[in-house]
Amino acid sequence: MNKVEKALIHALFVHLHHNTDKAIDFGLFKQLNEKIDQTWPGALLVGPDANDDAAVVKIPDTDCFITAKMESHCSPCVPRPYDAAATGAGGAMRDVVAMGARPMFLLDFIGTRPLEEEVIVGPCGFEGKCTCGKCETITSKDRINRMLKGIADMCESMGVFVVGGGFSTSFSDIVPATVVSVIGKQITEKPLTKPAKSPGDKIIIVGETGTDGNDTLYRAGLVSSMEPAIACFKEERLTMDATLAAFATGKIKACSDLGAAGIGAAVCESARFGGLGAKIQLDKVPVKPGEITPEEIFICETQARMILQVEPQHVDEVLEAIRSKNGSTAVIGEITDQDYNVFEYQGQIIATIPNHPSEKVLKELMD
Repeated sequence: MNKVEKALIHALFVHLHHNTDKAIDFGLFKQLNEKIDQTWPGALLVGPDANDDAAVVKIPDTDCFITAKMESHCSPCVPRPYDAAATGAGGAMRDVVAMGARPMFLLDFIGTRPLEEEVIVGPCGFEGKCTCGKCETITSKDRINRMLKGIADMCESMGVFVVGGGFSTSFSDIVPATVVSVIGKQITEKPLTKPAKSPGDKIIIVGETGTDGNDTLYRAGLVSSMEPAIACFKEERLTMDATLAAFATGKIKACSDLGAAGIGAAVCESARFGGLGAKIQLDKVPVKPGEITPEEIFICETQARMILQVEPQHVDEVLEAIRSKNGSTAVIGEITDQDYNVFEYQGQIIATIPNHPSEKVLKELMD
């Protein structure tokens, strides 16, 4: 395994961020929901056991479908409280969009140390003492205000209400709690789901990729400091509007947002959950100005991006819809009938990710 293969396989199959079922008994919730279904028959369309981007429910006795997502961005708030809180909110909104819905309402929860206590903001925040000279010491209250400003600015950009939440100063850990829930109204005829549907379907990206966001490399122990993704406010709105325009064509078969582990995770999870594979040409991905490596295109966690899957004959129509909203877009690959995923750059293989890594590989990554 090369460095990016190791990082992505660790993220997809070892780290709890992508494997919450290893810590949470979703079977318990499934049993509960089957009982509640007797009270509200057919109300839950996509639940926690689906392992998709967000939940989808039908309000009984109406034709209204609601999509909801809860997401935390706790650790990134240590080095970058403003951007991390904003990207947490933006990421939850993209998860809602990924199911075919328009985000409308947000609730947040902030948990932190007592207001007067000092905290370190910057690369050394996890250590409790700055040795790099780039950090700043502020009060817990000041950090809260930065986090709330990030959430508020993202909501303003996206046209989303803040309707409530919770707050606590009883936390003692270095890492604050930053949790948001986003609720949206379904605009597609039925929920869009993450799993790939058919070999030959084309993979379209919306949004530009940059070099920011190394959380996956950090969690895999491959870099020494976490440098979370930068919040992209105007770009988030542009990507949402462009994606909703694509939905209006009625031609989207599968959709995922690009968050943790970037293009690599979004493509691999979609392919694996659909029992298929994928082949991606990383050199086709629209990128932001400046130097960027193929590995960064593959795994960086730049915000304001989505992945769509469509049949080949509908590609031009979908691209036209995206561009009608000034969205940056390109066809970057296709779904295959293989049991693995290949990522190339100008004909050179950058990473090959299996859908089912061997026990030997997984043990190596856990040691």
